[in-house]
Amino acid sequence: MGRILVGTCSWTDRALVGSGWYPVGRRDAEGRLRHYAERFPVVEVDASYYALPGVRNSRLWAERTPDGFVFDVKAFSLLTGHPTRKAVLPGGLRADHRDPEVLDEVWARFAAGIEPLRRAGRLGSVLFQFPPWFRPGERAETYLRECAERTRGWPISVEFRHPAWWETDRAEDTSALLAGYGMAAVAVDMTQTLPSSVPPVTAVTSPRLSVVRFHGRSTAWGTGSKEDRFRYAYGEEELAQWLPRVRRLAERAEQVHVLFNNCCGDAAVRAAECMTRLLDCEAGAGPGAGRVPRTRSAPASTPSPGRRPTRARSSSSSRSRGGAG
Repeated sequence: MGRILVGTCSWTDRALVGSGWYPVGRRDAEGRLRHYAERFPVVEVDASYYALPGVRNSRLWAERTPDGFVFDVKAFSLLTGHPTRKAVLPGGLRADHRDPEVLDEVWARFAAGIEPLRRAGRLGSVLFQFPPWFRPGERAETYLRECAERTRGWPISVEFRHPAWWETDRAEDTSALLAGYGMAAVAVDMTQTLPSSVPPVTAVTSPRLSVVRFHGRSTAWGTGSKEDRFRYAYGEEELAQWLPRVRRLAERAEQVHVLFNNCCGDAAVRAAECMTRLLDCEAGAGPGAGRVPRTRSAPASTPSPGRRPTRARSSSSSRSRGGAG
């Protein structure tokens, strides 16, 4: 049985910081992370989607968390074909994901930024969350192959936002595609009432890792503000429905990361606490069973990916859309 790690998508979200979940005296950058890491064994870094991660921050994150704690890092927006502001790019670079020189430089800087986590054995995965217009087809498959080449040696997870990837007649092909590159499929929980709803398929495509992201079940998904999209408080019964699915994933993968993205106030951390209790109770575990072990993780030994030997143009659409979640 693989290990199940439960956490949230961000520990720095403004709504969480303002909710009062962090106690007085632990509301600075170091205090927040240490407080979070005492309660959960995994967290998703969403800031890396909006701006390239920095070496100093990654080093501090590794130093401020206990052995065994891991970070799932969201890929920078330009690397998944999302709109990217020029202001967050290194000087002189255009925000054009179709320009091979721009891509080479951004890939290299992203790799350097997460290297301290990788070397410390704290890189849980790099999450490639593709936009709703990244639909199945030859161009998308070409870009996935490019990503696989550039990230060789990294643990990779992939979330598709176009529902066609996981429709019944395509799900097997999607699983085979990701498995061929050793990429972990991300299962999602979200409302199933919209045309854009992604079905909650729980495919295991990597023996090392499986990921589940809980987005909440707001019907404002894709249309409302960020607060509207993620304003949802999971009930215990809703989370309990996922217990057998998560256990089945753990039977086939070494680790399962269960991450809550309903980041509105303290809803995500409360849901993560509830899911941890449910898993512990189901397993008959004692208090604190879901906390981070103090065993030291072995640092990664694979070379850090960066530039590709051959340049290929990104195939993702350049249509302007809203941000990701």
